[in-house]
Amino acid sequence: MEKTIVARRLVFHVGGYDPITSHATAQRRFVRELGRFEATWSVKTSIDSLQEGIDQTTWRVTTRGPNWRVETDYRIVRWDDVIETYGRQTFWRRIKLGVVTFVDFIAAGAFRGYLRTSWYYAGFFLYPFMMFDTMIAIAIGAAVFAMVKIRSVVIAVAVGLVVLAALFLGPWRWLHLNTLFDDWIFARDYIRNANAALDRRLDAIAGEMIVAARSAGADEILVVGHSLGAVLAIDLLDRALKRDPMLGATGTPVTLLSIGSSILKIGLHRGAERFRAATERVARAPGIFWGDYQSRIDIMNFYNTDPMAEMSLTAKHRPLIRFIEFSRALERRVYRRIRFRFYRLHCQFISGNDKRDFYDYFMLVCGPVSAKSQTLASDGAISMIGEDGSLVGAAGCSESAGEPAQPACPP
Repeated sequence: MEKTIVARRLVFHVGGYDPITSHATAQRRFVRELGRFEATWSVKTSIDSLQEGIDQTTWRVTTRGPNWRVETDYRIVRWDDVIETYGRQTFWRRIKLGVVTFVDFIAAGAFRGYLRTSWYYAGFFLYPFMMFDTMIAIAIGAAVFAMVKIRSVVIAVAVGLVVLAALFLGPWRWLHLNTLFDDWIFARDYIRNANAALDRRLDAIAGEMIVAARSAGADEILVVGHSLGAVLAIDLLDRALKRDPMLGATGTPVTLLSIGSSILKIGLHRGAERFRAATERVARAPGIFWGDYQSRIDIMNFYNTDPMAEMSLTAKHRPLIRFIEFSRALERRVYRRIRFRFYRLHCQFISGNDKRDFYDYFMLVCGPVSAKSQTLASDGAISMIGEDGSLVGAAGCSESAGEPAQPACPP
């Protein structure tokens, strides 16, 4: 039986192609944002030490209100080693593969799809390649200027190379163009070629998910995919469904949340048949509820789009799409500070809020109301949580899957 109130939750968080940071840093960031969640919702939280494995990094979060308590087994699906592999490419190999990727995404119709669905995202696609072209043009311009002034080919070439080197050592690094190139190169590889290490990891975690769903050790299994991680989250669930087509329909309910997703980054590429088939299987799964959160001002997600419709897929159960306005959830000074910091804005999907809003990442992954119920409710958990952090209308108890009613928090 699916329940609105949960006491135990298992979360698989799949992050995007983010700048590489240690998992200790990731947990510190989580703790910092969890503090904002405490202040906003008048709740108490505690977190245990980080446990780092090959496939996942985990920690346990306990969240409390006056009449409820939730224990969250929070797991980050690791693919930082895959990202690091791309980060170790030589500069000129990155440029070569970047050019191949640029041509491929245009020839395969992906760029045309971006123009149709989100000109913001089309600009995000063009940005690293245009910056590279701009730097080449500046270096050539400097060489031509030197040639006109000095009339020496050797000096002109030397000036051009020095300017180009300065641009690659300075602005190229400051603008994180290595990461952006690698991001798109990985996307092409994901479409065209399987990644054996990533495949093994997703298969292993899919097996763990099936065991967890059957054991009824949690009231809810929540799979969150942020940015490009939404693609891998769908891939993960599809692997689990191939082994257990009734995943979520029997045992513990399963919810998929794609937040600030790059599903169409992959799905609009003509060569992504495998991913589109996986998406359709997940959407059709009777035991999986899918919610998709989009933001108008985030250039790294697709706003006001139905990913199933844009990929020309038919499914009885399309995702429930919710539109977020970050300005409503943040203090004015905070919003103004991050408004044009596009990566930071993109990360607001996984950050704490200053004000109560229907979308709150930490309420979804740590709160007493199921993620499905929050997504279905027009105001999320707002009307369900009192000013003092209490669960409104609750008698201080919640049902655990397969067990009689138990106190939500100890006396």
